[in-house]
Amino acid sequence: MTHVWDVPVHDSTRVRDARVAAEGAAALAGLDRSRTADAALVATELATNLLKHARGGQLLVEAVTPPDGRPGGLVVQVAAVDHGPGMADVSTALGDGFSTAGSLGAGLGTCRRLADDFDLHSVPGRGTVALARIGGPARTRGRREPAPGQAGAAARDDASDASAPFSARVGGVNIPFRGAACSGDAWTCVRDGDRLTLMLADGLGHGPEAARASSTAVHEVQRSSHLPPAELLRLLDTALRGTRGAAVAVAQLDLRSGRLLFAGVGNVGARLREGGSWRHLLSRPGIVGAHRPTSLPETEAVWAPDRLLVLHSDGLPSRWAPPVDPRLLSCDPAVTAAVTVRDAGSSARPVRDDTAVAVLSPTPPDGP
Repeated sequence: MTHVWDVPVHDSTRVRDARVAAEGAAALAGLDRSRTADAALVATELATNLLKHARGGQLLVEAVTPPDGRPGGLVVQVAAVDHGPGMADVSTALGDGFSTAGSLGAGLGTCRRLADDFDLHSVPGRGTVALARIGGPARTRGRREPAPGQAGAAARDDASDASAPFSARVGGVNIPFRGAACSGDAWTCVRDGDRLTLMLADGLGHGPEAARASSTAVHEVQRSSHLPPAELLRLLDTALRGTRGAAVAVAQLDLRSGRLLFAGVGNVGARLREGGSWRHLLSRPGIVGAHRPTSLPETEAVWAPDRLLVLHSDGLPSRWAPPVDPRLLSCDPAVTAAVTVRDAGSSARPVRDDTAVAVLSPTPPDGP
């Protein structure tokens, strides 16, 4: 099941909760003692920053798939989200000489050094999203040594990198309904040779049974990511029999040809940024595992450096506005996902379900 620690940080007692959450996620990811301590320090510092500079916010902690989709296990992701005053000078905040008064003195600069991936997006008057991922000791800047038995797949991916003209990375956030321990939504990305597959599943309803359905979808996709989207959905329909079923969307990018294929069943939303406009990618009505449509057409699109694909469950308001800040094109996709969730929500539109957003974005020229 997708275990997410959703920690509201509005007073100092929650800083300890942030540290405990990071330790729990590190246990799920199988991190050693040293990297677990690093994850705990990063979560503690980011929670302290929320109190000191944003008058509070939200910390989301979970064990997630690495952004490149390569085999090698999970990493700890810590996302700090706030509606605070924002930062006028992000580069200064990230410098080693800048630290939070009254905190551990680590500062965002140390968080960036400890994390394998670190990114921050801030707009004065609108708030900040800071994101860190911490993996095992063998992982460096988005790369991780393969687990036993997976060296062949990793070698194929390395060979593909040398010749594939297209690149992309994936990231997302997941917020359980009413602070529950597990989310009925789940997403994963898997790299298999030149194919990068992104899947988002929304188990029917919420709670443990919804989480069982979406987790089953994740496990099946991780085993069968070589299949195209329509075939994957047919396979998932069989795998999810006996569960509540789920709405599922699958996007698959061929990194050699730049061909993006999409297919979906149910109410998982999908929007593709093409230049300056956004295009809806439509799913067929139905429920995977219960009422799969007889035909599953695949939508095809062309990938390019200005593309951005957003998949989301129905926890996001139906009339959410796509991100418009051009800087988000070069941000970590999980930052883009967190900004999307933050800016779509308000106290006037309470969330009525689990909420997951997963983003596929180009890898920057100097990225991993």
